[in-house]
Amino acid sequence: MTEEPEGKLIIFSAPSGAGKTTIVRHLLTKFPNLEFSISATTREARGEEVNGKDYYFISKEEFLHRIAKKQFVEFEEVYSGTFYGTLREEIERIWSTGKTVIFDIDVEGGLHLKRKYDGQAMAIFVQPPSLDVLKQRLSGRGTDSPQKLLERFDKAEKELNYAPKFDIILKNHDLETACNEAEALVRSFLTP
Repeated sequence: MTEEPEGKLIIFSAPSGAGKTTIVRHLLTKFPNLEFSISATTREARGEEVNGKDYYFISKEEFLHRIAKKQFVEFEEVYSGTFYGTLREEIERIWSTGKTVIFDIDVEGGLHLKRKYDGQAMAIFVQPPSLDVLKQRLSGRGTDSPQKLLERFDKAEKELNYAPKFDIILKNHDLETACNEAEALVRSFLTP
């Protein structure tokens, strides 16, 4: 068995709609040594999403096959019948280029990665101003059915309770401030 290359991981987790994706995209423009970990999912692509760039879109059967072959470092059935996960080969691919892996991942997946890569990871929870603001953001997207929105609201309410389990809670009351604070955290983590 070959030894996995050692590298660092930066994990951004939050309920859907808290701003983690926007913050991660901002950081990718500021730090050329970061590379986004592309998650695998069984859900359909939304809008302009591209396979191999935003997600690896795979069938449920393929996903379950890869679980059986232990190819995921973490995976979750995030919503009923919809799986998300991080492939081991994705982390190894990024580390082999000498870069630091950055994640935009659901809360449970983020905590799993934090435990698995203890000592190599910085786990940041992006906290929205309130659950009401989060609900407004999710409703305003216009991408989900009323039933899917209710699922997201319920999940978000539970996920907010996990914040203290992360290394850092980054409050996203103002996006520009949150991005600046995230930059300082990443700079500090990457500086030997």
